Amino acid sequence: MPFLFRLPAVLAVTACIAMPPAALAAESIEELVVTSQRREQPRLLHAGNVERLDAELLEAVKHHHMHELLTRVSGAWLSRGSGQEHLTAIRSPVLTGAGSCGAFLFLEDGIPIRPAGFCNVNSLFEINTEQAHSVEVIRGPGNALYGSNALHGTVNVLMPGPGARGPGAALEVGENDFYRARVEVPFDPDSNWLAALVYADDGGFRDDSGYTQGKLHAKGAWELDSGSFTLGLTATDLDQETAGFILGEDAYRDPDVNRSNPNPEAFRKASAERVYGIWTSAHDRFDLDLRPYLRHSDMEFLQHFLPGQPLEENGHVSGGVLATLAFGDEQLRTTVGMDVEYADIFLEETQDGPTQGSPFLMETRPEGKHYDYDVAASSIAAYVQTDWAVNDELVIAAGLRLDYLNYDYNNRMLDGNTRDDGTPCGFGGCLYTRPADRSDSFTNLAPKLALNHTLGDTGSFYISLSRGFRAPQATELYRLQSGQQVADLDSERVDAFDIGVREIRDDLSVDLALFHMRKRDSVYRDADGFNVTGARSKHRGIELALDWQFAEAWSVALNATYARHQYDFDVVASRGETFESGRDVDTAPRWLGSLELQYAPNDRFDVALQWASIGKYYLDAENRFDYPGHTIANLRAGARVSATIDVVLRLNNVTDRDIADRADYAFGNYRYFPGRGRELFAEIRYTPSESL
Repeated sequence: MPFLFRLPAVLAVTACIAMPPAALAAESIEELVVTSQRREQPRLLHAGNVERLDAELLEAVKHHHMHELLTRVSGAWLSRGSGQEHLTAIRSPVLTGAGSCGAFLFLEDGIPIRPAGFCNVNSLFEINTEQAHSVEVIRGPGNALYGSNALHGTVNVLMPGPGARGPGAALEVGENDFYRARVEVPFDPDSNWLAALVYADDGGFRDDSGYTQGKLHAKGAWELDSGSFTLGLTATDLDQETAGFILGEDAYRDPDVNRSNPNPEAFRKASAERVYGIWTSAHDRFDLDLRPYLRHSDMEFLQHFLPGQPLEENGHVSGGVLATLAFGDEQLRTTVGMDVEYADIFLEETQDGPTQGSPFLMETRPEGKHYDYDVAASSIAAYVQTDWAVNDELVIAAGLRLDYLNYDYNNRMLDGNTRDDGTPCGFGGCLYTRPADRSDSFTNLAPKLALNHTLGDTGSFYISLSRGFRAPQATELYRLQSGQQVADLDSERVDAFDIGVREIRDDLSVDLALFHMRKRDSVYRDADGFNVTGARSKHRGIELALDWQFAEAWSVALNATYARHQYDFDVVASRGETFESGRDVDTAPRWLGSLELQYAPNDRFDVALQWASIGKYYLDAENRFDYPGHTIANLRAGARVSATIDVVLRLNNVTDRDIADRADYAFGNYRYFPGRGRELFAEIRYTPSESL
């Protein structure tokens, strides 16, 4: 990729071209982000990449799945699974298996939605993104204010508060027996509370693949003598029939196969609840931000993607507080803080019947209980970050975070590598190994240094050096495989370099970034489902986000990424697959992009056409098998038919193209989650006239 070495010069030239005349004044820099500092900050002053999807865009897109929303973020790809399932990629390949957990930090109003050591790769379905106020995505490691799991990226879902979102009610219907209702109350815009409820029932486009899902978010806000206090509540529930992989090369193109479900018995049931407070108090010498929280989740699902299809049940109860103190002035501002958390976690895995397949699979994956354990996890972190305004144009930011995580593990069944009755397995032992009771702790130190130089009133240039880390997850440490007695794992680390320019005017927003990252002590999964530890990889590429109002009624939005994600180590895995430096990591498209053209002649009508594209990617570590990629078109049109009624039509996959939402090669087979074909959805929304 030789052109990447010329990018610093390209960026410098772009910065010079982008410098606006002084007459362009600063209403265009009012777009705010809050993820970076737990406070509002103009995007031009953010020393690093960030993408913000605002309430207007979320209301226009009306996504059913976060995949549909994140196609509008450069460097991000949410690989859609069955129902509401997903796997995430942000400046990374799509990560699977144990190594995928915790590579991304998911926040709700700046608060992690799960404990640091207890991830869920599908956890975005635990947030009411459908009725969010905005979504912010930071690509690459987070800053000192955020700790474990801010490795490849951070997604912060900002929920509306009282008065931030207009009241209303909407009903949507669509193909494959899809129904969705959304309600926001109260209808009094001056109320100090808000509640938003969404309920969806999808019949599924494949056999036995429907789901029902409900999400509630409620919030109250009060002004106090000492500041302001917000109380938030989120509750979600998902009950889905899960469709399994279809097998065989290019099976997703076969009309007799791509709507079938080889695993009609598969399912997922998941619920999550969170209660949190945000207390902010501004004083002459300092600002204080306290965020206490309580969380709970329960989930059970059939692991249809594994031989033997074991049932996993897991859950947690956790609580903690995020405390931030900021002091100083506009020239020198320092933020110090502490995060404290405790979690009680459990996991059980049971297989009801014998494994089907080869004698090896039948013998090493026995029926019965595989795992049954609980973990008490506690963490404490301290951090400091200072922003120094050297002059009116240049700001230097430096931060440091010290993070400590401890696990106390309790095995509730037989120790060792046996069946649950204590008898041994053939072929060298059972796949499942249960360590004896133990404690493990991990300490990580993460620095960050960045500078941001404004270019006139509407442009900026930034450079960032940062480290992200991810302590091993409980499942990696205590759900061991054959040949492991103790998981000898260290924290996964990423060292990242960013350089970029951005230009934000009334009619044009451009964000161009170059990144280079190196990761070590990773966990990957080979083609036979076994973990490969101590892995290293490198990630580098260029990202472009452009929004341009090029005529009074016309606008265009472009998000494009070219990146290489490559193995940076050499090893022959225990089951024979070879990992070699320089090969592409599997499920890592080099090209990602979307282009959306919108026509809005007035405030009563708009129409938009989007093209979403994914490039070719390899399906295995040896780069022998691949998926060719695809491009699809999506169309939407909205009209206000009266003072209180709006109608929106959406036609997805306009050309009815056969695609795979996810492709891989494992256990000797091509495996696909086929994508949805052409589907039409219609929504009618009522908004009280006094709130317009």
